[in-house]
Amino acid sequence: ISNHHTLVSRATRLEGDIHFAGELQIEGKVVGNITAEPGQEARIVVAETGLVEGDIRVPSAVINGFVQGDIHSSTHIELAAKAVVAGNVNYISIEMVKGSQVNGSLICNDTRKAPEPLLISNQMAETVAD
Repeated sequence: ISNHHTLVSRATRLEGDIHFAGELQIEGKVVGNITAEPGQEARIVVAETGLVEGDIRVPSAVINGFVQGDIHSSTHIELAAKAVVAGNVNYISIEMVKGSQVNGSLICNDTRKAPEPLLISNQMAETVAD
């Protein structure tokens, strides 16, 4: 991740969409969508005191506060112990710590080929049933 760091402090309420590169740390309140610049390494950290009302689209995310909106992570997302997400979480890789909450769907967007389901032929199924 680049050396660009942006902080939305506890005493700050920001209204409007944010486009960023590098690391964005939210300790205050953001009302708007948050999007990482395309082709850039970027990570968002929503601290325990942080609140986001809007969608988040980033490669990497660490959530430990409240997010009301969908999260789209193209690499990795970590939902820490105090995380509350009221929306869907789209991910490739996810880590959920005990205590985190998702009031929505967990949607895996991993494009790697999933293993083929095991097919049992009728003859084998009859043998198993006997």
